Amino acid sequence: MKITIGAVVTEPGSTVKNKTSGWRSFKPVWDVKKCTQCGLCGMYCPDMSIPTIKGKRSETDLDYCKGCLICVQVCPVKAITAEKEEK
Repeated sequence: MKITIGAVVTEPGSTVKNKTSGWRSFKPVWDVKKCTQCGLCGMYCPDMSIPTIKGKRSETDLDYCKGCLICVQVCPVKAITAEKEEK
């Protein structure tokens, strides 16, 4: 991977090529049984790592999740917990 001077993004969509999961210390773990499909986790995810398929939340895309754990904080039913990342 070539990094430009100043880390300037020179083409749209370039982050698709660069998986950013290596930054994580903790990862979100989703409990599908507790989830009410409110969508708050996906709305607040700054990395768009929580996909919605046919109007339903799906598994977190851990290739791009940086582990900010905002999803854990905003989940009203505590269906998402933090787990230490094993490297």
